Amino acid sequence: MQMTVNRSRVGYRLAALLAAAVPILLRAADAPYLVTYTHQMEEPGNLEVALNTVTARPEGGNRFLNHLMELEYGATAWWTTELYLSGQGTSHEGVVFTGYRWENRFRPLLGEHWINPVLYVEFSNTSGADKSLKEIVGHDGFSNQLEPNDETTQEHKREIETKLILSSNVRGWNFSENIIAEKNLANEPWEFGYAVAVSRPLALAASSKRCVLCRENLSAGLEMYGGLGTRHEFGLRDTSHYLAPAVGLRIPNGPSFKFSLSFGLNGNSYPVFFRFTMAYEVNQFRRLFRGKD
Repeated sequence: MQMTVNRSRVGYRLAALLAAAVPILLRAADAPYLVTYTHQMEEPGNLEVALNTVTARPEGGNRFLNHLMELEYGATAWWTTELYLSGQGTSHEGVVFTGYRWENRFRPLLGEHWINPVLYVEFSNTSGADKSLKEIVGHDGFSNQLEPNDETTQEHKREIETKLILSSNVRGWNFSENIIAEKNLANEPWEFGYAVAVSRPLALAASSKRCVLCRENLSAGLEMYGGLGTRHEFGLRDTSHYLAPAVGLRIPNGPSFKFSLSFGLNGNSYPVFFRFTMAYEVNQFRRLFRGKD
């Protein structure tokens, strides 16, 4: 079911504003994953601005379009911090702002190793209307998001999420594993989840000619992620899981794009949903405020 123009107008204006407001931004490079994290950190002093979009139609529900605005800053070589602002529009239910997230990643070992660990901590203050599907934990499923916006916006969630990120680069391939633990601060049990992924650029050597769709600017990967129950009911029972091929395009001296199509693997999952990310990077953003070194 298509969203009406007036209900989706805010989301599309947001995307247009982002594209118009950052003409001086430089390219951002990353693996093509849209759920799984790697050990890659933002360069110190750089700011990445991204718009993450997910759309789906749960069985028996209305189609939604969720936007997650991301501001990622490289504080140091071992610390990257991010702010997310989230909102969504659902057909026949209107457009709502659903909250914010503050994420921090810490890399205890600098340089490349056989396995590169990263520690992740996030605080989120969102409503039950949030449909970013940024991670799948516990017993999350499509049925959790069938209630209308006017009801779910009354539900407030304050949560702490932690991840152990393990990532390796081997002969051009990246292998990443995320172990997720999330705690609702309203005296709810810990919820667990996972994400694993593999990817590779289509070419490791740069072309002698300047081009946009050169193979070295394209990468392809595959993600699998889902919930692992709670502290009291740990396991695969009544959980949802997804398999998602992903493609990334990095435009030299320009933006980067990621596309992913997630396929549900059981009856608790969405049958399918689409993710899209557009990102830009401001090189040495902090110099804009303190002058040249």
